[in-house]
Amino acid sequence: MKHQQSSLYLDLEQYQLHLRRLLPMQQGIAPVLMLHGAIENGRIFYSQSGKGLGCYLADNGFMVYCADFAGRGLSKPHVSEGFAQSQQQMITRDIPALIEHVYQLHQQKVILIAHSWGGVVAAASLARFPQLTAKVAAKVCFGSKRVISIQSLERKLKINLIWNRLAPWLSKKYGYFPARKWRLGADDEPQQFLQDTLQWIAGAAFTDLTDQFDYGHSSKTTTWPPVWHFAAQNDRLLGHPHDVKAFIAETAPQAHFTLLGRSAGYKQDYDHISMLTHPGAVQDHFPQLRDWLLKLDY
Repeated sequence: MKHQQSSLYLDLEQYQLHLRRLLPMQQGIAPVLMLHGAIENGRIFYSQSGKGLGCYLADNGFMVYCADFAGRGLSKPHVSEGFAQSQQQMITRDIPALIEHVYQLHQQKVILIAHSWGGVVAAASLARFPQLTAKVAAKVCFGSKRVISIQSLERKLKINLIWNRLAPWLSKKYGYFPARKWRLGADDEPQQFLQDTLQWIAGAAFTDLTDQFDYGHSSKTTTWPPVWHFAAQNDRLLGHPHDVKAFIAETAPQAHFTLLGRSAGYKQDYDHISMLTHPGAVQDHFPQLRDWLLKLDY
């Protein structure tokens, strides 16, 4: 392991956001902010033993910050302690605060790397606050989709039954969605946040559910930094390549798109999680991403 790990907290008064900081032993190249998706936390990007994309980039000279969104991971208080949060709060407060914090720490443009729903809320933040894009060097998304259009047996079980019906029912019962207890995810979710995701996933317009801000319209006038979307060959539902392409079309149509699968020359047919966690990724697409990031203008 060629980097050192530590934790820091960003204080937003009523709550604190945890950031796992992965710093290279030598002089750093550029800061990276990593944003996780739903029912997970920042651990999708790193491990204590040095595995994961965050650790890989830190070992290659980048200054990496893996965020836990409010109420998840090591952020305080945890959602199980009565903490409530909406999707709008994440878009309008947390993500801008995280970008600003990392930017101020290094006085350098920040590379945004997101998994799944993290890419959706990150895009919404940049579309809503155009001044933020001046502080972002690039945006990279893994399996990020806003709408799930795929109709399949897996959808009926995971989305129609679990996400749309069981999860809201459990949220009312517990005051939050206890995904860990029910072994439905790596972390729990605030009740309101879960409720907010349902309409977008089902195909509602890309507008804010609280104040009707039109993210789709604003996306068309946003000066996007370089954007790269990865989709996985075996991601048949949560980040299906078709839905990833649809998300690109409504946000940053000029984005680069890569399908991670044997048919495209990769060693594995990756899925929604293994695209970030498979041991083979460090010889497969991680070096491609590293080399692309090294060419950016900071």
